Amino acid sequence: MPSIRRISVHVDEPDPGHFYWVLMEEGDDASQWRELEAADTPCEMWIDALTAGTSALIGYAADERIGPRSSGEDEDGSPVADRQFLS
Repeated sequence: MPSIRRISVHVDEPDPGHFYWVLMEEGDDASQWRELEAADTPCEMWIDALTAGTSALIGYAADERIGPRSSGEDEDGSPVADRQFLS
């Protein structure tokens, strides 16, 4: 099975009272992160931006039981698919 993607969600407030969610993904170097996606419009409350960002993050998971996975092959994984996740 491909490895789980390291994606974080945080809230940015570039102007007072304008909260934007931002998704960041870890790069090849664990100390470097790149912006994956961000809100187009602000929320009036921090919690609403966080909730919307969390929903966006969940959208990256094809299967909510195992989370968002990389598209590459798992070098340490079995060459045979795990049938329980194919149904």
